[in-house]
Amino acid sequence: MPKFTVKVKWGKELYPDVLVDTDEEPLVFKAQLFALTGVAPDRQKVMCKGATLKDEWSVKLTNGMTVLMMGSKEEVPSEPVEKTKFIEDMNESELAVAMKLPAGLTNLGNTCYVNATVQCLKGVPELTEALKAFKEEMASGLDSAKSITCAMRSVFNQMDTNNTVTPIILLQTLHLAFPQFAQTGENGVYRQQDANECWIELLKMLQQKLPPLKADSEKACKFQSFVEQYMGGSFEIEMKCDEAPEEPSNVSNENFLQLTCFISTEVKYMHSGLRLRMQEQLTKKSPSLGRDALYQKTALINRLPAYLTVNFMRFQYKGNQGINAKVLKDIKFPIDFDAFDLCSAALKEKLNPMRSRFKEVEDAALEGQLKKDKPAAVAEEEDANTTEVPFSFEEDVGSNNSGYYTLKAVLTHQGRSSSSGHYVAWVRQSRDTWMKFDDDVVTPITTEDVLRLSGGGDWHCAYVLIYGPRILRIPKESKAAEGLAAAEPMVTEET
Repeated sequence: MPKFTVKVKWGKELYPDVLVDTDEEPLVFKAQLFALTGVAPDRQKVMCKGATLKDEWSVKLTNGMTVLMMGSKEEVPSEPVEKTKFIEDMNESELAVAMKLPAGLTNLGNTCYVNATVQCLKGVPELTEALKAFKEEMASGLDSAKSITCAMRSVFNQMDTNNTVTPIILLQTLHLAFPQFAQTGENGVYRQQDANECWIELLKMLQQKLPPLKADSEKACKFQSFVEQYMGGSFEIEMKCDEAPEEPSNVSNENFLQLTCFISTEVKYMHSGLRLRMQEQLTKKSPSLGRDALYQKTALINRLPAYLTVNFMRFQYKGNQGINAKVLKDIKFPIDFDAFDLCSAALKEKLNPMRSRFKEVEDAALEGQLKKDKPAAVAEEEDANTTEVPFSFEEDVGSNNSGYYTLKAVLTHQGRSSSSGHYVAWVRQSRDTWMKFDDDVVTPITTEDVLRLSGGGDWHCAYVLIYGPRILRIPKESKAAEGLAAAEPMVTEET
C-alpha cells in the first residue's frame, strides 16, 4: 500500500494522520512536516525504530506507526532598528541617495537656465577632466574669465560628491561678468534669461582660461584652449555673386562653437534645418559691378569638433511685444547623427578612412550576430575584451575623424518666450539610460522620453543639443586591432 498515515511526534507535539506516499520521494513527506511544524526539511531528523530517514525510503514505514522527528525552527529575524522606507515614501534627497542619482542643482530664483546649461556641459567628460587639471585659484579683481572657470570647477567637483549642489558662487561670478543676467523683477526675484545666451557666454569665458588637454605630441595640440580643441569647429565660407558669375568667388574660414538649426514651415528635421542655415542669400557691394548685388553664401565644415553643439532657432524677437516669442514647431532630431554631407570636400576625404572602418566593423558584427542568432545589444555586452579606436585625427586631438555622432545631452525649454517658462537638462548616462535634471529633482528616463522633446506643443522643446563622438570598438586579441581583418568587432555609442 503506497499511501497510508502515520503519527509524528515532535517534542511535546503529536500530529496524527500524517499522509505518507511511498511512490513519492521522502522530501514530499518532509515538506508536509515542514507545513505542520515550521521546521525546514534540511533541519529535520526523522527516526523510526532507531533508523533515520534519508533521501530514499531507507526506513520502512507502516500504517499507524509512530515516527519521531527532531529539529528546530530557524530563528525569526528580529525587527530592524530602522524601519524600511519604500520609494514612494522618500523625498527627493532620499531618493537620490537610494538610487545613486547624479547631483541636482538648486534653483535660486529663475536660475534654471544656468542649472540646465551646467548639467549639459557636465555631460562632456573631457571638460570635467580639463577643469580638474586647472590649478589657478579664484582671486578678487576684474578677471571674469578666471573667476567663472574656477567657479565651474568648484561646481563640477561638488556635483561628483553631493546629492544637491547650490551654485551660488557660479551665479555671483556670472552676474558680475554679465550684469544682464542679474536683472530682477518687481518682487526682487531674478528674471528668467535665455539659456543659449548663458551657454555661449560660459563657453567664451572657459575659452579664455581653460588650457587644452595635453596631446601625445606638440603637433597634435595646436589650440590655445580646451573649448577650441574639443567643442570648436570651423567653416569654409564661399561668397559667390549671383548677378556676376564671372566674378571670382571669395573663400574664407570662420570658427564656430555651435551649429544653428533654422526653423521654417518647410523644415521638419534637424538635418534640413542645418543645411538651410549654412546656405544664405545676402546683399553686398560687388567690386565687378560697382553696386550692391545678391550673393550666395555657402558654409561647409572643414573641422568637426569631438563635441558638436546644435542650437534650434526657437525664438524670434517681436518688437510690438518686446519679447523673444517661441516657435513651437515639431523638429525631429536623431539620436545618431552623421555630419558628413555638411563637410567640405577636403574634410570628406579625410573622414573616409575611418568611415570605411566603421562599415567593416558593422558588417562583421552583423554577420556574427546572424550566425549566433543574438541581438546586437547582447553581443556587445558579451564581448568585454574590446578596445576603443581613437575618435580624433592623430594630428588634431579633440576633433571628430568619422563624422559620426551620438546624442549626449539636450537642453529644453517649456513656455512661450525665452524670458519666461522653464529650462531642463536631459543628459545621457549610458547606452539607453538618461537623467532628467529639473533643477534639484533628478529622474531616470529613457531614449524614448528624449525623442519626445522635438516640439509641437507646450511640452518641453529641444533648444540646445550636444552630440559626442560615436566610438568604434574592436577586439583586443584579433587581426582587427591591426587592420580590422577577419574580426567580430562592434560599434558602441558610449564614450
